[in-house]
Amino acid sequence: MTDHLAIDETLTRWMHRERDGRPLLVLLHGYGADEHDLFGLAPYLPDGLAIASVAAPLTPPWPMPGRSWYPIDSLDTRDAAGITTAAESLLRWLEAEAEDAASIALLGFSQGAAVSLQALRLAPDKVDAVVALSGYAAPGDLPHDDTLRDRKPPVFWGRGTHDDVIPAQLVDHTAQWLPDHSELSGRVYPGLTHSISEQELSDVRVFLTQWKDALG
Repeated sequence: MTDHLAIDETLTRWMHRERDGRPLLVLLHGYGADEHDLFGLAPYLPDGLAIASVAAPLTPPWPMPGRSWYPIDSLDTRDAAGITTAAESLLRWLEAEAEDAASIALLGFSQGAAVSLQALRLAPDKVDAVVALSGYAAPGDLPHDDTLRDRKPPVFWGRGTHDDVIPAQLVDHTAQWLPDHSELSGRVYPGLTHSISEQELSDVRVFLTQWKDALG
């Protein structure tokens, strides 16, 4: 792993940081947002989870507010280097802050979704499930992709028909890649833009409840 980026743990927002046996759900915000953004989803998520909402390690160019996981021009980078570097920073954060977690799922929006899927690919033994909202799987091959083909970890991928932020070629790639590398629960929401709807949150709650209950 590289050490180009570091997540500032002092910015992380926690719910049940002590965990007490709870599985851990890590929230990864999108471009221009911050650690407060997705933390507001906590009331819509299943009970019995520890939740951590982390702040991405970069700040986007002025005048964009908030933070970012990778420069926006990485969206079309073929080797997805910026996404990989961000995912590596997340995995280092997990090693430092959640080494003892019994099970870990990631929930990311947009950039956060891309980083979540990349972290799963880099460390399939560390990440057990992913919720990817309005995001994509980065192009290119990684060493553990064959492991994912065998294990088929649970992944929820939700997107809107009116989302004009994620390029069509990345949506098409993800639609082909995810069924081959995961146990995919996917849904396309008519009329939804680059955002999260109440129906999508309901579906996410069902997915995460199933993941939590399967842990025993």
